[in-house]
Amino acid sequence: MSDAVTFKALFASGDDSAPAISAPGRPALSHGQLRALVGKTITSLNALGVGRNDRVAIVLPNGPEMATCFIAVASGTTSAPLNPAYRGEEFEFYLNDLNAKILIVERGSQSPAVEVARKLGVRIVELVAAANGAAGDFDLVAPVGGAASAAANPGYAEADDVALVLHTSGTTSRPKIVPLSQRNVCASAQNICRTLAFTPADRGLNVMPLFHIHGLIAGILAPLSAGAQVFCSPGFDALKFFAWMDECHPTWYTAVPTMHQTIVSRAPRNKEIIARNPLRFLRSSSSSMPPQVIGELEAIFNAPLIEAYGMTEAAHQMASNPLPPKARKPGTVGLAAGPDVDIMDEAGNIVPRNTVGEIVIRGANVTAGYENNPKANAEAFTNGWFRTGDQGIKDADGYVALTGRLKEIINRGGEKISPREIDEIIMDHAAVAQVVCFAMPHAKLGEEVAAAVVLKEGATVTEKELQQFIGTRVADFKVPKKILILPEIPKGATGKLQRIGLAQKLGLG
Repeated sequence: MSDAVTFKALFASGDDSAPAISAPGRPALSHGQLRALVGKTITSLNALGVGRNDRVAIVLPNGPEMATCFIAVASGTTSAPLNPAYRGEEFEFYLNDLNAKILIVERGSQSPAVEVARKLGVRIVELVAAANGAAGDFDLVAPVGGAASAAANPGYAEADDVALVLHTSGTTSRPKIVPLSQRNVCASAQNICRTLAFTPADRGLNVMPLFHIHGLIAGILAPLSAGAQVFCSPGFDALKFFAWMDECHPTWYTAVPTMHQTIVSRAPRNKEIIARNPLRFLRSSSSSMPPQVIGELEAIFNAPLIEAYGMTEAAHQMASNPLPPKARKPGTVGLAAGPDVDIMDEAGNIVPRNTVGEIVIRGANVTAGYENNPKANAEAFTNGWFRTGDQGIKDADGYVALTGRLKEIINRGGEKISPREIDEIIMDHAAVAQVVCFAMPHAKLGEEVAAAVVLKEGATVTEKELQQFIGTRVADFKVPKKILILPEIPKGATGKLQRIGLAQKLGLG
């Protein structure tokens, strides 16, 4: 695969007649049709006065039109996909912060983003899906009047133009804008393509949200760049997942751990579908996967689970466990898979193997820096390395293991506890299906260990029994003083379990 540095080059090689985008109950859009749609969309946007490096906010539901709209918009302007579940105040913040020139919504959209865009004077453009047409085919329709002058920088984007802007999650501070260039995004898509050995024969079942870097790059761009097909679901739905599997006949899927764990719980009643649709591999990213669940998934699907490590600032993938016959190491996020990955101490020195420190990265897929934020950039970059904020270790074979998020490490009166360590112990209990440990405030110690647990169907265990179980494996100060047994753990917008802020959400703050 030659290294493409623009979207136009990234999608140039797919066979014209081969299916590119499919969806439940819809005919497929071919690679040739996708390229034509991209060209048509850029022409439409240029006629609206929008060109390279102009910001286009996209608020669309998950599905094939979201996938193709993102690709088309990012091929000639700067795409800014936003979570459709945001409330009005959030849309106001993001549309203002992004300085969006237009907002794309589906025809008839009731999203609060529409009202906010009117208030802010952001032009609204409607996406109209082709009636009875191929999955993902659409037209853009702008309201009559207020015609814009032609775009200052028309045509397809160039390598150093910004393809995509996303905000960091902002759990502890104001969200920061992460600009990702055409070069960054294409490098990441091709890194994933190499890691997973995609070919035109692959079919991915996408259940990831498409306002999120994981879904956009691993779910959509990487396989399409290899000429493969992506089946775009309306979003993760445990009740429909196996029916989609039977319709799509996927060779792989990627998801976050919470989704995988739900799939595990429904797998026993869908054994025939699993047998009919053998997977080449499964992929997990965006947060840590308990090794116990990796084992369950590999047994259920008779396929390797490839755990990867990504973040927005790296246009997603940084490290990944390799495909067989190379070794997968459960409990690690694998080998550097694109950028250079190393471990740094607080003074900015790269440390020897098997030494705990901060994970740092550098490479073609890594953002050049946050937008208009010199303070954040000064903190984030050291000697050309980007500091991820993750604590980890690199073993003698080069496999990277995460030991915690530096901001998530629980500081109990000076004693440091990694919540991930406690997660893995609790997951060993036969009654536990899901767990997340987190810090809760403590008047004297500053922070104390707490945990939220979801039990397996029909299983029972008390808080005290779990505490005794944990106490046989770790020092007393690491045993959670509060364990909440819940029907469901609150998740972030992308389905991730978020430790920061969980104590407040659960009334322990």
